[in-house]
Amino acid sequence: MTYNFEQFHSPYLTDADIEAKPMVLLVGQYSVGKSTFVKHILDREYPGMHIGPEPTTDRFVAVMSGDERIIPGNAAAVTTAMPFTALPRFGSAFLQKFQVSLVPSAVLENVVLIDTPGILSGEKQRIGRSYDFTAVIEWFAGRSDLILLLFDAHKLDISDEFKRVISSLKGNDEKIRVVLNKADMISGQQLMRVYGALMWSLGKVLQTPEVMRVYIGSFWDKPHQHTDCSELLKAEESDLLNDLKQLPRNAVVRKINEIVKRTRQAKVHALIVSHLRKEMPGFFGRDKKQDVLLMNLEAEFFKLQQLHGLTPGDFPDPDRFREKLGMFKIEKFAKLDKKMLAGVDEALGVDFPKLMSHYPTTQPQIPSISQNPFSGDSPSTSSPNPFATPEIWNYSTIDRRPYLEQFRSVAGVDNRASGAAVKPVLEATGLDMTTLAKVWMLADWTKDGYLDSDEFCVAMYLCDVVTRGWGTLPDVLPPSMIPQRRI
Repeated sequence: MTYNFEQFHSPYLTDADIEAKPMVLLVGQYSVGKSTFVKHILDREYPGMHIGPEPTTDRFVAVMSGDERIIPGNAAAVTTAMPFTALPRFGSAFLQKFQVSLVPSAVLENVVLIDTPGILSGEKQRIGRSYDFTAVIEWFAGRSDLILLLFDAHKLDISDEFKRVISSLKGNDEKIRVVLNKADMISGQQLMRVYGALMWSLGKVLQTPEVMRVYIGSFWDKPHQHTDCSELLKAEESDLLNDLKQLPRNAVVRKINEIVKRTRQAKVHALIVSHLRKEMPGFFGRDKKQDVLLMNLEAEFFKLQQLHGLTPGDFPDPDRFREKLGMFKIEKFAKLDKKMLAGVDEALGVDFPKLMSHYPTTQPQIPSISQNPFSGDSPSTSSPNPFATPEIWNYSTIDRRPYLEQFRSVAGVDNRASGAAVKPVLEATGLDMTTLAKVWMLADWTKDGYLDSDEFCVAMYLCDVVTRGWGTLPDVLPPSMIPQRRI
């Protein structure tokens, strides 16, 4: 607060930001298939969606789980349960171009998708927008767990606005993935050339020797036009979907990573501002000295690197920092509170590592002999044909909401629940141990000793089937009870 950190960087994280589901930001020029990608993932359209060859998505859309409806931007920005309360800083013109689309989709129970307007190119760039598009993208990027840059295999040119957007993603490099979409519309030989051209274009914009992960595919439901690379495209699509599936499992660690990153930014910010304040004269010539300091900001950054053992990557972009700092009187900032700085160092050196030790990225692998928490009781195998009453063996008809509330109370850091965590919940149904052993055997179809949200819902539903007298448990889980979705 002392050094106006939130005005130089992004606003403070709220409880809703910390508790938010993993967020996926889709960025690209118009007509590269961003909205179609969302439709492909969800297997349906979201409210207010329109797809066409022209720039159709004219607003930022947060696609979230809920009863189907649209929440306008101004209403979403004052809803404290949603992670969008900081968006009013971009003005009412932006809020009129923002909405939350709620969709009753199982996919969205674990992730939030952010569809964005197509980035302008050519003459369209001269029209301009009524809000700072690049700043909005930067805000969403800082809160996203994955950033997908989409390119059309037929349009690899990177417009000036797109270059500015990509530059604004600096500091989020580990989140960025590139998607070369509509790749089935060209032959294998052309695809090889297009891939090379894309990497060359990105290299010029990113100015980094590291190569980004590029997924090549056609993310829509139409059959491939060129089939010579179909196996490659299917494998690439599978890799991307697996990447998306992993997001909920690592969500807690990524939140901690984001907090640590912001803490480091705040420390460096405090060191910069306090250093510049010390360089200011006591009374006369303050304005002139501030102009000199701002003009030679890179040299001042270098002094701080030497003084505090920092690296160039720890510092903000000099031009942007110069622009922000020009709105303040440097001598008005308070002196550096060394006790507060020591507290920050202690948090970075002691508290955060201790916190990380409580949140391993994955839970331990369970030996097959111990995977069923009710394994001491042999499950019965004398049940009738499971397809005798097909209406009760359909996953899509299950009301998942009450089960998901229970799941969240027992799920671990990787969004899976161990047998030890689930056992008391299943025992509370009042079923005998032999029946519960069979319930676990049927529900744990991945055979890893854990239940994800889908498996947990099926386990609880199977318990209801028995306790409410709807039927008897099958020996084999019907295929219709396993959800068929992409992530």
